[in-house]
Amino acid sequence: MLTIENLHAQVEGKKILNGIDLDVKAGEVHAIMGPNGSGKSTLSAAIAGHQDYEVTKGAMLLEGEDLGELDAEERAHKGIFLSFQYPVEIPGVSVTNFIKTAINANRKAKGLEDMPANVMLKKIREKSNLLEIDSRFLSRSLNEGFSGGEKKRNEIFQMAMLEPKLSILDETDSGLDIDALKIVANGVNKLRAKDNAIIVITHYQRLLEYIVPDFVHVLFDGKIVKSGTKELALELEEKGYDWIKEMA
Repeated sequence: MLTIENLHAQVEGKKILNGIDLDVKAGEVHAIMGPNGSGKSTLSAAIAGHQDYEVTKGAMLLEGEDLGELDAEERAHKGIFLSFQYPVEIPGVSVTNFIKTAINANRKAKGLEDMPANVMLKKIREKSNLLEIDSRFLSRSLNEGFSGGEKKRNEIFQMAMLEPKLSILDETDSGLDIDALKIVANGVNKLRAKDNAIIVITHYQRLLEYIVPDFVHVLFDGKIVKSGTKELALELEEKGYDWIKEMA
């Protein structure tokens, strides 16, 4: 699904990533952990094609296709979805209208006509029921006045509707109470499938109690310094990131 080879990236001339190697196969969930400033969000932004993040070396391939020359919108059309740590508010644009526009933009990029209204409505009902989302929520302005949990639930709804090949959840647990965390994790678990892949970026182990990853990678100083299974996250919880600093 996603192959990253010796990735180096910088922001405003400051080097952040110093040689990332990562292979994410279809059907897998990978967790990226690390202390603040280790490069976690930079990695997610580089994969998604954020214009402020300059890749200076290395390659990123999605299903064998080089992402290097594609901008963020083109990568989204190829099937990359990024859940933001701090989603923006868009007053006057409902959740439903936003997702309709996003889906039809994807279809247009693939040379397809807009999704018929009855098909769109059926899909919205199916996905909102799957994620236990009230229909009144869908008529609200996007993220305006939303709680932290509602913003994250909305992003998982977008993920469900867009059905991306690769979903990147960048610190989606940030600021969530335990109930909101369970809602988000439950949605992600329902959307796991053999033909998609998910990267969960988090600072804490608690999210991984609900979204169980196949692999855990520890990022430090712009490099993956250790990889393992979910037990690695528990070890980090016990020993802290000072343990990784000593090992790096």
